[in-house]
Parts: sequence; C-alpha cells; structure tokens
Amino acid sequence: MAQETAHPVSLTLSQAVENSVKNYPMIRVSQEQVNAAAAAIQLARTAYLPKVDALAQVNRATRNNVFGLLLPQSVIPSMSGPVIGSNNLGSVWGSAIGGLVTWEPFDFGLRGATVAVANAAHAQSEAAAKRTEFEVAVAAVDAYLTLVAAQETMRAAQAGVDRGEVLVKTIAAQVNAQLRPGADQSRAEAELAAARTQLGQAQQAIDVSRATLSQFVGTDPSQITIVTGALVQLPPQQVPPALNPAANPVMVEQSAVVEQARAQLRALERSYFPRFYLQGAVYARGTGAETNGERLGGLNGLAPNFQNYALGFTVTFPISELPALHAREAAQSATIRSQAARAEQITVDLRAQWNRAVATLNGARHIAVNTPVQVAAARASTQQATARYQAGLGNIDEVAEAQRLLTQAEINDVLARLSVWRGLLGIASAAGDIQPFVSEASR
Repeated sequence: MAQETAHPVSLTLSQAVENSVKNYPMIRVSQEQVNAAAAAIQLARTAYLPKVDALAQVNRATRNNVFGLLLPQSVIPSMSGPVIGSNNLGSVWGSAIGGLVTWEPFDFGLRGATVAVANAAHAQSEAAAKRTEFEVAVAAVDAYLTLVAAQETMRAAQAGVDRGEVLVKTIAAQVNAQLRPGADQSRAEAELAAARTQLGQAQQAIDVSRATLSQFVGTDPSQITIVTGALVQLPPQQVPPALNPAANPVMVEQSAVVEQARAQLRALERSYFPRFYLQGAVYARGTGAETNGERLGGLNGLAPNFQNYALGFTVTFPISELPALHAREAAQSATIRSQAARAEQITVDLRAQWNRAVATLNGARHIAVNTPVQVAAARASTQQATARYQAGLGNIDEVAEAQRLLTQAEINDVLARLSVWRGLLGIASAAGDIQPFVSEASR
C-alpha cells in the first residue's frame, strides 16, 4: 500500500502566530506553572481550616519506669505511670486511639498575608505566561519575515540567472558563427556561474528560514509554504502610537514580580505575633500492666478501655526569632528595591528599543522610496548595455556589470520594503501589542 504524501501547509502570518502560540512547548511550560500557582493559592487557604490528627497504636512492651529527667528527643519512647520498682523483661499489651483538633481563631493577618503571597505568585505566573506568548509570537513573525525576504531574494536571483542564461545562449550562437570572440562566452559563463551561486545561497537561506519558522509553528519544514500577502508591498505611512512601557508584557511581568516581593514582606511583618490555638482531644488507652507491678494475662491491653477528653487553649510566641526576622525583612526589602530597579531598567530598555525601531522605520522608508528608482535605472542600463553590445559598440564587461547591478537592485528593492515592515514590527514589539501589525500584514 502506498504511503500517503503529506500536503504542504500554506500559512498566513496570522496563522503562523496562532500556531506558534498553540504549539510551542514553552507556552505549555508557562501554562503549567500558572496551574501550579493556582493550586498554591488553594493550599494557602487551607490554613484557615482546623487541623485534625488521628492516632491508633498497638504495642507489646516492658513496663519498667524510673524517676528522672529526659531532655526532648525523638528516639526513646515516652512512658506513663508510677515507678513500680521492678526491672525485668516481662512485657504486656498496650493500645491507644485518639484524635486531636486544632484551630487558630485569629492570627493578626498572617494567613491572609500568606494567601496574598500565593495570589501574587499566581499573578506573576500568569504575567510570565503572557510574556512568553508575546515573545514567541514576535519570534514567529520575525521568522516569517525572514522567510519572505529569503524567497523574494531567491526570486530576484532567479531572474538574474535567467538573464545570464539568455546572454550565454546568445553569445554562444555568435561565437559559433565566429561573430564574437570565445573570451566573451567565457566571461558570460563566469557571470552565469556567479548568478547561480547567488541563487544557491538564496535557496539555502530559504531552507534555514523555513526550518526556523517550523520550530515555532510545529510543522515539518518541507511542508511549509507561506502567503506573503501585503508583506511584499510598501506599508502605508502611519504615525506610530505613543509608547506606554507599562502595557508591555515584559513590564507587566516585572510589576507582578515587584508586587510578589512586597506581598512576601507583608507576610514577614505579620510573623512576629503570638499564635493562638483552640484544641480539643479525645483518646483512650489500654494496658496489661497494674500499678502494683503485676501483669494481666491474655489479651488485656489490646483494647483501649480507659477514656479521656480534653479542651484547651494554647499560646505560642517565638521570642528569640526577632533578630532573624529583622534580617529576613531587610533581605526582602533589598529584593524589592532590586526588582523595582529592574523595572526601571526595563522601562529604559523598552524606550531605547522603541527609539531604535522608529529610527529604523524612518530610514527604511527613505531607502524604500529610492530603490524603485535604482531598479528602473539598472533595468534601463541593462537594456542599453545589451543593445550596445549587440550593435558592436560595447563589450561584454558592460553587459555583465549591468546585469549584476540589476539583480542587486531588485534584491535591494524587496529587502527595503521588508525593512519597513521590520521597523513596524520593532515598534509593535516595544509597545507590547503586535496584533495590529499582524492584521495589517495579513491583508
């Protein structure tokens, strides 16, 4: 059975952006980080719920007990009951079952501050996801423009090869008829070889650009074709909108980072307060040991048969934590100042990016206005040089030079128009919104 042949995917610019945002793995990484931050909010809110602990235990142990102090540790099991004055290895059954409910009725805003930290982390994750989507979309548009430039360059290079082939055929016929020297044919063939080299380089640029675009859209490079649309035309003159750095996704993310750091400081400021706990316990124990040293035989002690309950109010206060808390607050304050300074730097960088993009756009428009004149002059020069050569008034060098200049002028013309589009993309990237650019370029 023959294998199915995959059909090329024709992509418009807007489709390339949409596919990149949908398929690029880094987008999914950011989304899962948002999901994790959302789960962290729910985790922080569980601090408002009572804490319930349950215990059940059965053991077989000796019952030797002594007076004396034992420093707090987690190795030696605790023992309750009087000292019975015995020291033997006789063991009895013991059992216990119980539950403890602990609830913190008020906390001077600590739990609320902790939830606020989780909310700030979630907002930061969402801002990071938006920033990632924006950067991927910009990179996809840039890759698309690069592919358009490579294809248009190849089209101009192919035109140069076609002109070279016509010239070689014409001169070859004249050389065979002994109307031209063989040196003219050699020169024409050399120029044709150079034009084919330029064509091969253009094809290589297309393959590389297509591979780069496939990285974002998630399609095999060999199956990608693009719709140039308005990108090969000079975009209409327009005044760039005023720059608002705060609207850029990079700045939005950094603002969320600053707010997250401030929320963490507020949580630290509410840490040095007493902690109040309402507690209630119900438990039962069983033992096969008597207070006079005797042991109850059989299964005595396996079932907890002595019951107790307790209600209480506990207060804890970390007295010695104040110096450490002050140090953590100082470190967190420094982190806030650092992130705020980074936000200022981002603002400066975005404004510089904006200014460079505006300068690039203005320069590109001036060049794009001049390149059609260059193309027209180069085409006229080629026609004149060819006519002079055919009339025996010129030499092959003039024709070869004129054809080379025409090819380069055609390449410069299309690249100049695309440079205008790149300038518009730079402005849109600095502004933080490329959707108007994509809509204009997709017409």
